[in-house]
Amino acid sequence: MTNVNDQQPSARSDWEARIARHSGDSGGRPAPQLPSPAGLTVDEGVGHVRISWQPVDGAVGYLVHRAPLVDGTPDGDLTPVDHLGGDVLAVPDTWYVDTTGEPGRQYAYAVAAVPEVTLTGPLSEPAPGTAQPAGADPPTVSLRLDAAAEGRPLPRPWRPMIGSERLSQLLCRDLSGGREIGPELLAALRRVHDEIGVETVRAHAILHDDLGVYREVDGKPVYDFRRVDEVYDLVLSVGLRPVVEVGFMPRDLATDPGRTVFDYRGVISPPRDWDRWGDLVRALVTHLLDRYGEQVLGWDFEVWNEANLEVFWSGSREEWMRLYDVTARAVKDVDPRIPVGGPSSAAAGWVDALLEHVAVSGTPVDFVSTHTYGSPPLDLRPTLARLGVPDARILWTEWGVTPTHFHPVNDGASAAAFLLTGMRSAAGRVDALSYWVASDHFEELGRPPRLLHGGFGLITVGGIAKPRYHALWLLAQLGDTELPVTAGGDGAAGLVQTWASRRDDGSLAILVWNSTLDQSKRDGSAALARRVRLTVDGAAGRAAMVTRLDREHGDVTTLAERLGLGDWPTDEQWEALRAADTLLAEEVRPTIDGDACVIDLALPQPGVVLVEVAGA
Repeated sequence: MTNVNDQQPSARSDWEARIARHSGDSGGRPAPQLPSPAGLTVDEGVGHVRISWQPVDGAVGYLVHRAPLVDGTPDGDLTPVDHLGGDVLAVPDTWYVDTTGEPGRQYAYAVAAVPEVTLTGPLSEPAPGTAQPAGADPPTVSLRLDAAAEGRPLPRPWRPMIGSERLSQLLCRDLSGGREIGPELLAALRRVHDEIGVETVRAHAILHDDLGVYREVDGKPVYDFRRVDEVYDLVLSVGLRPVVEVGFMPRDLATDPGRTVFDYRGVISPPRDWDRWGDLVRALVTHLLDRYGEQVLGWDFEVWNEANLEVFWSGSREEWMRLYDVTARAVKDVDPRIPVGGPSSAAAGWVDALLEHVAVSGTPVDFVSTHTYGSPPLDLRPTLARLGVPDARILWTEWGVTPTHFHPVNDGASAAAFLLTGMRSAAGRVDALSYWVASDHFEELGRPPRLLHGGFGLITVGGIAKPRYHALWLLAQLGDTELPVTAGGDGAAGLVQTWASRRDDGSLAILVWNSTLDQSKRDGSAALARRVRLTVDGAAGRAAMVTRLDREHGDVTTLAERLGLGDWPTDEQWEALRAADTLLAEEVRPTIDGDACVIDLALPQPGVVLVEVAGA
């Protein structure tokens, strides 16, 4: 995990300083020079302001700035809009919805292009904008699509990967919240595979001493991969494949075995013997090939986790680059077809640094991996093109609504809408967007103290789906053909977003959601509620169903409040929670307008609706 608040005292909002102080990201090279974005447009709406601009070639993202306007002049410097995501505030798209301002108050907005994560370019010329106060009725957003449109293949960035607690927990028979840890963690992994279609799972600490992989006897290395086999056998038994994150350091091989992270004390030290580290990696990969055969040629091997944070790597950046070289070459020594990559960094750091390093060292990099939280993932394609690896895959091996342990945003419906926004943004430009993590059986800073504790899991202890899990399930209902949607009205194509599709049988699946990145609105804002009129041309007379996900539908926190839930459910409360673990579809009666069907919806914030229209 990225933000270890109890062990790393600085706030994650200070991400630039946290990365830059750890040897720096740019390494002294000239920073890419980007112009300020042109064409800044501010659209004022009820409860929000939508800012849009023209793309800047070479930008991985954009940072929106704001200052109050007094008598037409900014009152102080324009500073980045903080939507409280706790991590990188830059966004990848050429628009931003600001709901953090005071309605009726005028602000000046400007935007800077981001060439790499710790750098920003010059600000655009500012433009004024004011969020309008709410009226008696919510504004209406009009959406229109053609059931017979040609469309294009629909990307599914959620399918390739999911995150998990370290896999040794699959063997754990301890109880957490009265539930046996290992079997429930495995059940959660099985569920994300069976119901959502997830293909692989990434977890920390496959070389941690709790799996007994490495020790030294009379000064000589001894390998034992039996417990690795046990956990990988379990992963494969539920249909998933492992992503092999190569780490942490076995205690007997560490330069400083006292430098650890998390309650389970993963060793974060460089190796005291680089040759023995390389031999260990070769032995592991050879063993996996011998046991599991050529399927291992499709497993991704990722070097370490978030070494750009001192909490995860006690060495220097140069030592980590050496670790990358030794590890990647050891993997390729076994079979050059096995994919390897990194930097597996926090807050999108060290991506440029790694690619510049391997350009000199000649070490292979088959994929680039990194992490961010609280915003859609940045667009790394310009970086890969600029640094000579345009065909490397982009794997966001951790991503989520917050990097902070025990944060209430993790449990409610606003995180579900956030997840949809991020997946929609990443579609077609990210090969994998891996939500961190599958299950609340997760103990980096200790085991869950209560059922709803703000855990990272999509599924609670006890196996109850949270709204974020339901959001992934709704995404899995989309068809293979993406259809274009025309949107208009207050909140269109920003506050209210859509993802429309056609299935092979001709039926339509259309997701509509109301979302803001602003986590101060995680419990909802009446001013951001909207009416939605969805018109589907060529679908007159077809039956339609609606599935809702909001504070009143599919939100375990709302149900827990109604049940008067304490720290852990009673037997009767468990029964009620399990009975409400599935989203329910309801039939609606569209009106007919010529050859079109028209469906009117109320859409709260946060709120998600899946509209399914039968085939012809």
